[in-house]
Amino acid sequence: MEHPFKSIAKLNTLPLQAGDGVYLNASDIFQGSIYIDSTKSGTADNPITISSYGDGVAVIDGGNENGLTVYGSSFVNISNLSLKGNGRKSGNTKDGVTISNCKNITTKNLEVTGFQKSGLLVYASVNISNVNVYAHNNGSAGITVEGDFSNKLTSRNITFTECRAVNNPGDPTNLTNHSGNGIVVGHCTNVLIDKCMASDNGWDMPRIGNGPVGIWAYEADSVVIQRCLSFHNKTAPKAADGGGFDLDGGVTNSVIQYCYSYENQGAGYCMFQYWGASPWHDNVIRFNISENDGTVSDAHGGAYVWNSSGGDNQFYNSWFYNNTIYNSREAALSYSEKSSRKNFKFINNIFIGRDSLIRGEKGEDTFLGNDWWGLINRFKADTITDFESWAKKYNVESIAGKVIGLNISPAFDNNSDAEITSADDLSQFFKYKLPAKSLLKVSGIDLITTYNIQTGGIDFLGNPAPMNGIGACF
Repeated sequence: MEHPFKSIAKLNTLPLQAGDGVYLNASDIFQGSIYIDSTKSGTADNPITISSYGDGVAVIDGGNENGLTVYGSSFVNISNLSLKGNGRKSGNTKDGVTISNCKNITTKNLEVTGFQKSGLLVYASVNISNVNVYAHNNGSAGITVEGDFSNKLTSRNITFTECRAVNNPGDPTNLTNHSGNGIVVGHCTNVLIDKCMASDNGWDMPRIGNGPVGIWAYEADSVVIQRCLSFHNKTAPKAADGGGFDLDGGVTNSVIQYCYSYENQGAGYCMFQYWGASPWHDNVIRFNISENDGTVSDAHGGAYVWNSSGGDNQFYNSWFYNNTIYNSREAALSYSEKSSRKNFKFINNIFIGRDSLIRGEKGEDTFLGNDWWGLINRFKADTITDFESWAKKYNVESIAGKVIGLNISPAFDNNSDAEITSADDLSQFFKYKLPAKSLLKVSGIDLITTYNIQTGGIDFLGNPAPMNGIGACF
């Protein structure tokens, strides 16, 4: 540290080897872009380290270019840096941090802001760990995972823990596809998004059409989104989407669990299949909460089903259980006019809506052990205002002709209006917890016995979940 280099240009010329460390003075702003290529790799025992020293963090000012790129390298640890661009509408046209064609890279404690594309982009890379990345005021997305087109395996084994994507409004140059996402992962396999947060994204997407979502996946396999928070996300006026969480076209064998979505312009939990995507199937949405989502865009409901692929052979096997959907303005569950599907099951959920509880055609979907509660009419679905009459007419919420679903107020223990803005607070969010002697704790379907479904055994709050419980919180 006695004779530090004065420029990033000099740093980029260093022949970095295993065990080398590059430390930037936390009090300085460095103009330019850091570039680590395939000639510079560490090992498992001796990675290359790029970080700050001193109090605070060093700032990498990429201007109109990238802030930091790692290409074709392995075993590089990047931490404790702030990377900034000139702004998505002020000249920058790049991603903030790019990890491309790499293996065994870690990022930790990064702030990335002012880039037109993604704050953090992981492309065609394997074994990538990201902790406490704060991506804000970028264009296309806060955080993006991508891989080779039509290949879910080039990007795999990727984790995001305690990351935040805030106020990434949209890419002003993208007039043909969505932008303004919080965290979006596609063409990938085995991705974990844990204790992350997305808020206030998507409000300046420059087009009408398909839109952004807070946290979502497409063309991906074995994605787990858990213990995450998504709120106040938006889309362009008259555009679609703008929701909280989404398993979109081509997603398979994936789970959204223990998440909270509120006040998003689109639905809180989306099950989507777009035309041209590979088949969507065997996905689970469980032990989540939605509050007043889907009030602006086309969803008009807390949970939303849409399929433009043209057939149910492209969109099948969905398990939606033990969720609490509360919507004081719209329906609890909504179906698009295009929503052909098969083997969709909705079990042990609490569905609360303003007036009609379901919007659109529910088709042949299975509904068992759910509690339905209308805030205006007590019950209304398919224009029917008597729950038992509805259940018998459509052969839902019934076993052997006996109605087993419920139409009672959940009478939640704590109906506080306090908002939470950190995923760290989810375990203390008691707003939708059931009372100690609630009938809903014992009136649902035993998923293990009935369907051989392993539920994980814990509820939204991390407490043991009763086998016959209804809703997300016990």
